[in-house]
Amino acid sequence: MLTEITGLPDNIFGVRATGIVDANDIKNVLLPGLQRTADRFGEIRYLLVLDTEVKNFTAGAWIQDAKAGLENFTKWEKIAVVSNEKSVEWFTDIFTFATTGSSKGFKPEQLEDAKAWLSNNLN
Repeated sequence: MLTEITGLPDNIFGVRATGIVDANDIKNVLLPGLQRTADRFGEIRYLLVLDTEVKNFTAGAWIQDAKAGLENFTKWEKIAVVSNEKSVEWFTDIFTFATTGSSKGFKPEQLEDAKAWLSNNLN
């Protein structure tokens, strides 16, 4: 399930993933939030907090997630992913080379660092 994270600066959209994440979560929570942020600010600063394992994302969720990435390709400014999984952190750091913006992985105890990095105009 995806739930929107409240209390973030207006220009940052964030979601927390728990349990099983399916295509409906992406369609009903992620896509509208990304679109709202892109429309309002002309860029996307995105925080994903993974309180579930990546294997709990269904195939439909991955397809919808890829669609979101492609639809907003030129608007990605920063992506921060907070996860216990080392492979997710590594992949997020590498993902910077495949987007127009910057991406960075953080450990759960670095959540405040992730928020600060997203807020900062430096990469």
